[in-house]
Amino acid sequence: MTTVATTTRVELLAGRSWTSVCEWEQLTPGRGVAVLLPDGTQAAIFRDRADQLYAVTNRDPFTGAYVLSRGLLGSTADGRVYVASPLLKQRFDLATGECLDDPGVRIPVHAARLGAA
Repeated sequence: MTTVATTTRVELLAGRSWTSVCEWEQLTPGRGVAVLLPDGTQAAIFRDRADQLYAVTNRDPFTGAYVLSRGLLGSTADGRVYVASPLLKQRFDLATGECLDDPGVRIPVHAARLGAA
């Protein structure tokens, strides 16, 4: 019997179609990866330590720098998973995009899923 290795792809909804951006196995839990989408925008992809997938814009709204993929992951006491910007340390909820330090600010969240390669 031959075993066929399968790869799971991370896909983001870009416009009206799903776009493969990387392989799930390439994501290190607790770290982010920046990806370029077909429309020229950047997204930050995260795999948390519970193996949940998140995707948000890579642009920090406070500085305009494309750095959120390099931020630190954490969670609040009530279980909200966030990324802390590496520049000014504002925290953004990865599920909603809400800034936990300034509720008037929100970043775009991308629909993400796992698909077979």
